[in-house]
Amino acid sequence: MLNNQGFDLWADGYDKSVALAEENDEYPFAGYKRILNTIYNHVLSQAGKSVLDIGFGTGTLTTKLYQQGCTIYGQDFSHRMIELAQEKMPEAHLYQGDFTLGLAKELTEHQYDAIIATYSLHHLSDTQKVRFLSDLLELLTPSGCVYIGDVVFHTRDELETCRRRMAEMWDEDEIYFVFEELRHAFPKMEFEQVSYCSGILYLKRKL
Repeated sequence: MLNNQGFDLWADGYDKSVALAEENDEYPFAGYKRILNTIYNHVLSQAGKSVLDIGFGTGTLTTKLYQQGCTIYGQDFSHRMIELAQEKMPEAHLYQGDFTLGLAKELTEHQYDAIIATYSLHHLSDTQKVRFLSDLLELLTPSGCVYIGDVVFHTRDELETCRRRMAEMWDEDEIYFVFEELRHAFPKMEFEQVSYCSGILYLKRKL
């Protein structure tokens, strides 16, 4: 599992690595561009434009939203990735910290029209995911939504099938989403499958 130093070292080549895997339809980034485009369009279709990005990396998605006038907040644990993202978004409010230990205090003092997390929350255990998402709901505006784009499966059987298929590449340190299991904690959560190993989870504060 990469730590913050690992992500610092990976930062400058991160976008190229992801793009290559996505182009070849490879786990874990098959469907990556479609996920980002879909979330981008949903966020811009909302009335409000205050956005929190958790684990924003080099700012691939949030930079596009920033360019459309969104107010961007974010947290990442890689100092180097924050530097790269801040260069693209000079007025964004970006904080360094390990979100598995919680959000920076400054981020908990605002409410957001959209909270996005792309390929980041799989570092949380299933129990931590439920607790973390519950906390995020409290930070949404009444009509806000949490968008999670990640390695997601509808059922545990589908996850295990992919695990067997990708045995040599499978990252045992990452804990992927299973929609049917998460829905026990969040009955109104919605799931949009994008590829054989990825999708988008939608969690609204008010339906």
